Amino acid sequence: MIPRIFIGFDQREAVAFHVCSQSIIERASGPVAIHPLARGMLAGFDGQRDGSNAFTFSRYLVPYLCDFTGFAIFLDGDMVVDVDVAKLWEWQNVYYDKAIAVVQHEYKTKHPRKYIGSRMECQNVDYPRKNQSSVILWNCAHFANRVLMPEYVAEAPVSFLHRLEWVDDKAIGALPEDWNHLVGESPPASPALLHFTCGVPGLKHYADNSSSWKWHSALVRSLECAGEAPSEMVRRAEERVG
Repeated sequence: MIPRIFIGFDQREAVAFHVCSQSIIERASGPVAIHPLARGMLAGFDGQRDGSNAFTFSRYLVPYLCDFTGFAIFLDGDMVVDVDVAKLWEWQNVYYDKAIAVVQHEYKTKHPRKYIGSRMECQNVDYPRKNQSSVILWNCAHFANRVLMPEYVAEAPVSFLHRLEWVDDKAIGALPEDWNHLVGESPPASPALLHFTCGVPGLKHYADNSSSWKWHSALVRSLECAGEAPSEMVRRAEERVG
């Protein structure tokens, strides 16, 4: 099966989705199916009733959106996949009997606020299993995930979902930490997936962190257009709509 990849989309940081998609596309060794989790596509599902991202809740609809069949990947939008995503997809062969597989972070943030300097700025709250739900390898057909209907997800507390409490711990697989490296929280490394969890380098406050060049490189490549300088395209676009 072609890897099904669902990426969180929030119009307030739309560029993050496109950079993440670019990073996947340019390193993929075969076809992938990328699906944005955008509010307008989800039949009125209000994915932003709590939390800082519009896809805080809608990520838990992935098994439902896949008709509870096969496997799928969910990624937050603020990521750069630095290797072939097929390597993540292959973990289904290890965790074929699990409901989900995640990187099992256990940490407390070094940063009390995130998205600093933007209209999304907010408190960076610590909670059990923080950021474990930002990369999920879903076994959509697993019985434990059948409960994740839109009505159930809409009514569930965000803490219950983010702590993965709908599923028994024994049904949760452990992905290598390489698959959800928390930039600015984890020690410097060269991981498979970089997660700019405090803010993408498109925000001025985070433009010069240790891994920002990888995000900016993917951004520039996503703006390529027959050799036209990205800065000129942006300038003309601003003139047209401004």
